[in-house]
Amino acid sequence: MSQKDTAYTDTIDVTQRVADESKKEYEAIVQRLAFAAINEQRRGRRWRIFFILLTFLYLTPLLLLTVDINDFDVLKVEKDGSGKHTALVKMPGVIASGEKASAENIINGLQKAFEDEDTAGVILEINSPGGSPVQSSDIYNEIKRLRKEHEDIPMYVVVSDIAASGGYFVASAADKIYVNKSSLVGSIGVRMDSFGLVGLIEKMGIERRLLTAGENKGLMDPFLPSNEKQKQHLQDMLDQVHQHFITAVKEGRGDRLKDQPGLFSGLIWSGEEAIKLGLVDGYGSSEYIARNVIEEEDIVDFTSKDLLLDRLAERVGAAFSHAFTTQLGNKLSIL
Repeated sequence: MSQKDTAYTDTIDVTQRVADESKKEYEAIVQRLAFAAINEQRRGRRWRIFFILLTFLYLTPLLLLTVDINDFDVLKVEKDGSGKHTALVKMPGVIASGEKASAENIINGLQKAFEDEDTAGVILEINSPGGSPVQSSDIYNEIKRLRKEHEDIPMYVVVSDIAASGGYFVASAADKIYVNKSSLVGSIGVRMDSFGLVGLIEKMGIERRLLTAGENKGLMDPFLPSNEKQKQHLQDMLDQVHQHFITAVKEGRGDRLKDQPGLFSGLIWSGEEAIKLGLVDGYGSSEYIARNVIEEEDIVDFTSKDLLLDRLAERVGAAFSHAFTTQLGNKLSIL
């Protein structure tokens, strides 16, 4: 091999070694950067967890402070049993299974109120636009049963803003009903909502394809023309449920009801007008009834404890949801 070839080979070897060393250094740098990135992510995750826990520790006392202190009255009675009192059960919102005003919650509170040996009288405070006829009927029947079983304990309903439809159904089971002049009372009726979109889908060129097993399984389908036979069937059903409602109100209110046209037509009245119609008995808040009618000013809240736990869980859940969403949003914005 000539001297020139030898020099060329040596140059290639040196170049290769330099390239190999550069590659190793590059790989080492990449590896260090990767480890640094992983460690940074770990530190960031630790800080996120830390701030979430800190948020929880900060919010929990505030959430507890926002809960109505009266919600703890049941616990207070169990703890010190401080003499005769007026028992209070609250019925807020729509009457339906799974809601705060479900039959399960309201009946549970009423049973505890009547069974407490220090209860001098029971107030059911209603603020409800109505709801399920079945749930309303269940509460109504339980009130009647409890009144019969505890004849020495009077039971009153106090309407705050509204006792309409199923709310009034329940109220009519009480010994007496008290309202504010501006309370809304009545709506003794039953409704079923539907709509028709036949003309709309025709204009849009949409063809409705419905397969059923059972002649009436597609009852009141909004995309099909109204069927008079089916419509009459539903009307008969509503009339039957309406009659159940009317019968319950008549049994509960008795001869206090005035013979007024439209009384059971679904109309709603102010508290002032409801007194004239015999739908309610007088004016009064829960505090007034406790002090002047039951004559036990000390009010103890027997509303189902689930209401307190639900409110606390909802607020804690909302706080955590906000915290996690914020963290996720920050992470996505970085990426």
